[in-house]
Amino acid sequence: MGTPTTPKPAEVQPSSPAPPAPGFLNLDIGSPTLAGSARQVETGWELIAAGADIWEKSDQFHFLCQQITGDFDVAVRVESFTPAHVYSKAGLMIRESLDANSAHLMLVLFAYDAPRNNNLGAYEMQFRPQAGKDCQAVYPVKRPPAPPEFPAAFPNCWLRVERRGDQFSAFGSTDGKTWRLYAVQTLALAGTVYVGPALTSHDPNVLAKASFQNYTNRPR
Repeated sequence: MGTPTTPKPAEVQPSSPAPPAPGFLNLDIGSPTLAGSARQVETGWELIAAGADIWEKSDQFHFLCQQITGDFDVAVRVESFTPAHVYSKAGLMIRESLDANSAHLMLVLFAYDAPRNNNLGAYEMQFRPQAGKDCQAVYPVKRPPAPPEFPAAFPNCWLRVERRGDQFSAFGSTDGKTWRLYAVQTLALAGTVYVGPALTSHDPNVLAKASFQNYTNRPR
């Protein structure tokens, strides 16, 4: 099996900003060079974003989010993902504030299966334990060269994050009904957080695009 190559960045044009849903905020975090946006499509939203990354001590990305207080169970289906880089990231973000260096937890989805550090698959969890600290990654239990446990399966890449106090459980699915536990992480985030789809291109000068469908929020 040959070494995967990074796909050629797609020609993605920014969509006009508009309120995509009642009760949601639609904004760039960390002042990316190219502005991102979100628009309502079908049963969800199409996000477009640039941004250097969601990693290390500070982030640049586009965020479509709602404030949630207390426990929750949030899920979304990523129908399609046009990356700008092998490390372009789409996913479900749980964020303490809208500052670029905020503490957060994110269930990450990459656009295709490829070797990335200790992961061959498309799913990954990451978190920043405190504002301004370095991010950390939670890799799959089975490491390369084993086949990926959580491979890319578009248009049916389902993401789900459940909060119970300071415990966050992340799941993946290919049908939105049968869920497979990815990881559980204890993280002392504020009682009220920002939750929703997030997208970064990992290339400040190229836009990425992802379609998020069937978003649900079930309070616990």
